[in-house]
Amino acid sequence: MSRPTPLRGVHEALGATLTDFAGWLMPLRYGSESTEHNAVRQAAGLFDLSHMGEIFVTGPQAGEALDYALVGYLSALEPGRARYTMIVSPSGGVLDDLIVYRLANEEFMVVANASNYPRVAAELTERAKSFDAAVDDRSEQYALVAVQGPRSRAIMGEVTDADLDGLKYYAGLPATVAGREALIARTGYTGEDGFELFVAAADAEPLWAALTEAGAAHGLLPAGLSARDTLRLEAGMPLYGNELSADLTPFDAGLGRVVRFDKPGDFVGRAALEPLKDVPPTRRRVGLVATGRRVPRHGYPVVSEDGAVVGEVTSGAPSQSLGRPIAMAYVDNDLSTGLAVDIRGSREPVDVVDLPFYRRK
Repeated sequence: MSRPTPLRGVHEALGATLTDFAGWLMPLRYGSESTEHNAVRQAAGLFDLSHMGEIFVTGPQAGEALDYALVGYLSALEPGRARYTMIVSPSGGVLDDLIVYRLANEEFMVVANASNYPRVAAELTERAKSFDAAVDDRSEQYALVAVQGPRSRAIMGEVTDADLDGLKYYAGLPATVAGREALIARTGYTGEDGFELFVAAADAEPLWAALTEAGAAHGLLPAGLSARDTLRLEAGMPLYGNELSADLTPFDAGLGRVVRFDKPGDFVGRAALEPLKDVPPTRRRVGLVATGRRVPRHGYPVVSEDGAVVGEVTSGAPSQSLGRPIAMAYVDNDLSTGLAVDIRGSREPVDVVDLPFYRRK
């Protein structure tokens, strides 16, 4: 049975279409997913992300433990800042992509994907054993709400006195929001400016109500998983299980920049990843824009002019911003023209483009 988030009652009252996602009962859409998508691009959207995991690593050697456990250089992170990183297997395969916040000198919060956070917590616990650090999975205690879009700063300004203008991208700030204690993070998964609010689970409904009221004059709409997926696809952001998996290394995904070989000491996966840093992968992650109206979907083959399979679509959807179907795919490294996607036996031509598809102004 799917687990509800603390906002299940709100979603049901709004008439949301609910679906299972990674074992959680989540809102797929509240009405029209294209309307929700466009609201985020033009005004603001309100998201329930309470299915994400929050794992705390604390203690005198918390930073060093994370340096060993993850591919990033987390001990160098300043308090109040955040970093995108990954946890990999000893063979270098991606187990999850993460955002790590340094809350204090000896306190870090690791935010993991819903489908992976129990494994991430277990791996961190095992990998931290030789360090003076403790790992505590507090996911059940938290709710996570996000406000994304060009009007998000104005909306947030109505519910908090925090220094939002001083809050940099990939940073976190403890503050009071609508009378509730929260960690305000300036991150996101939509390609727009926005804020993610970590609060106690019991505070989720009052916070959602306050944001809804504050956003009414700014065009704020609740937005579901469908809109979140098309927004992150336009922004060229990978999704674990699609663009990332245990069968792919960070270098395979074109994200080798997150692997920090310059940090002191060893880390899990280093021996497997170091030989790959200067070797181009056999396939690369690219953007595809369809020349017709048919949509390339996850798992569809990418084919060359002679019909040979040269890649595979990982994510695809109609793009509201481009007005054409788009996709991400892994294709053979030496190919960039003459490609098509095999859609149920029909060869549909595509243009190969650099990612992202969309950049905010």
